[in-house]
Amino acid sequence: MQQPENQILDRKGASKRGILSGQSLSLIIGVLPLVAFMAIFFFWPLWSVLFSSFQDNFGHFTFQNFKVALGDPYRTAFSNSILLGLVSAITSAIPGAILAYLVETRGSQRLRQFVSSVSSVLSTTGGVPLAFMFIAAYGAEGSATAVLKALGINLYAGNFTLYSLSGVIFVYSYFLIPTMVIVFSPAVQGIRREWHEAAKNLGATQAQFWRHIGLPLLFPSFISSVLLLFAAGFSAYATARAMTSGTVALVPLMIGNLVDGNVVNDQMNLGKALAMGMVVVALLAMIPYLVIQRRASRWQQR
Repeated sequence: MQQPENQILDRKGASKRGILSGQSLSLIIGVLPLVAFMAIFFFWPLWSVLFSSFQDNFGHFTFQNFKVALGDPYRTAFSNSILLGLVSAITSAIPGAILAYLVETRGSQRLRQFVSSVSSVLSTTGGVPLAFMFIAAYGAEGSATAVLKALGINLYAGNFTLYSLSGVIFVYSYFLIPTMVIVFSPAVQGIRREWHEAAKNLGATQAQFWRHIGLPLLFPSFISSVLLLFAAGFSAYATARAMTSGTVALVPLMIGNLVDGNVVNDQMNLGKALAMGMVVVALLAMIPYLVIQRRASRWQQR
């Protein structure tokens, strides 16, 4: 009589193991397309660029490409690109954070949905169309420039020009501010009304609440958003190329010139060394972003 019971128990155990293995198999099958996509379009190109950056024209191992990349004019290009990323990130993060706060705290549900939809569209607008749009609007003879001049504001009275580094920063704010609204709004939503009420019941003023509770909670999300904007501004190519025509030394533009065939003798893989330099700078920005964002998401989910 005991033998059939053991068989039943064994069958149940086998069936449970079969279910677990089936679930694991389903998970693996579901993840495989993502792994294949990342391998083909991210890891394989990244490895190819990394491997080639240490090769000379004859395929021999060398550090010469990186030695050249760390010297002028490429060192100046890295400085300009980092400056472009930092300034455009900070100048876009502040108004973007203010807009996100006003919309999330004082706007209606319909207004929040409208701002979210518009921000999603504007944040993905870039490249040559964006450059031509700003040239038509804010160029020396642009329509917006003429309107501002009629109001007594002359954009070109000083040293400003749309085709300089400051002009590129101005253009980048068009898609970086909406990006800030998108990435910073969840942090503002995480500030719960109960916390306001609890602080008020304990005698805290509005200023004290934001000084001791609100701003310390939002600051990590703000810093992580700035890092994300920096990475976007640092690596953008098409808009800067169309705006400056290569007159401003930026790393993406120099890589583009090298890839297009403007290669100096014995520097065939120099562009790939510059690309790896950009990868390092982007990692220095994105790794802290991921760490800070992960820690900030803990209290947002509570």
